[in-house]
Amino acid sequence: MTTTADDVWRLLAELIESQKETYRRFQEIERFLKEQNKETQRQIRLVNQELGSLGNRLGEFLEWQVRPAAVRLFQERGIAVRELLRDISVNDGNEGIEVDLLVVDTTQAVAIEVKSKLTKSDVDEHLERLNKFKRLLPRYQNIQLLGAVAAMVTPSEIARYAYRQGLFVITQSGEDLVIVNDTQFQPKVWQGKG
Repeated sequence: MTTTADDVWRLLAELIESQKETYRRFQEIERFLKEQNKETQRQIRLVNQELGSLGNRLGEFLEWQVRPAAVRLFQERGIAVRELLRDISVNDGNEGIEVDLLVVDTTQAVAIEVKSKLTKSDVDEHLERLNKFKRLLPRYQNIQLLGAVAAMVTPSEIARYAYRQGLFVITQSGEDLVIVNDTQFQPKVWQGKG
C-alpha cells in the first residue's frame, strides 16, 4: 500500500485536530486546577483563622487558670501582693504596652505575660514591656516591679532563658500551676522610667 500526498495531508489534518483537542483539554485542566487552587487557598485561610481563634481561646483559658493562682503563688514566695488586675493597656500616642495580668500591692507588683506555649521571642517582648512599664504607667513609679511569664507549655530551654533574665516562670504541673524558679532565684527589679 502506497501513501499518497492526500493521505499525508489527511493525516496532518487529523494530527492538527488532535493537537487542538489536546490543547483544549489542557486548558480545561489548567482552569480546573486554578479553580481548585483558589478553593484550596480559601480553605487554608479559613483553617488559619480558626487556628488563630483557637490559639486566642487557649490563651484566654490559660489566663483564666493563672488568675486565681497568681496572688497565692507570689504570696507563697514572700511577695505581699493582694490585688489582681487584668488586660492593662496603655498608649501614649507614640508607643504602648499591654500587660495580661498584674498582681500588685502598695510596694510591689508582678507583671505577668500569659502564653499557651512560651517562646524566646515572647520572653524578649515581655522584657521590652517591663522596660517601658514605669515610663508608660507612672502611677507605679514607686513600686518594686517584677516580671513573670506563664504558659501551659514551657520548653525547658525557654524556662532557663526566662530565669536568667530575672523572670518568674509559671507553668502547669499536673493539675496545678507552679512557679518553677528555685528558692535561690533572685528576680530582677525593673527600675525607673526606662
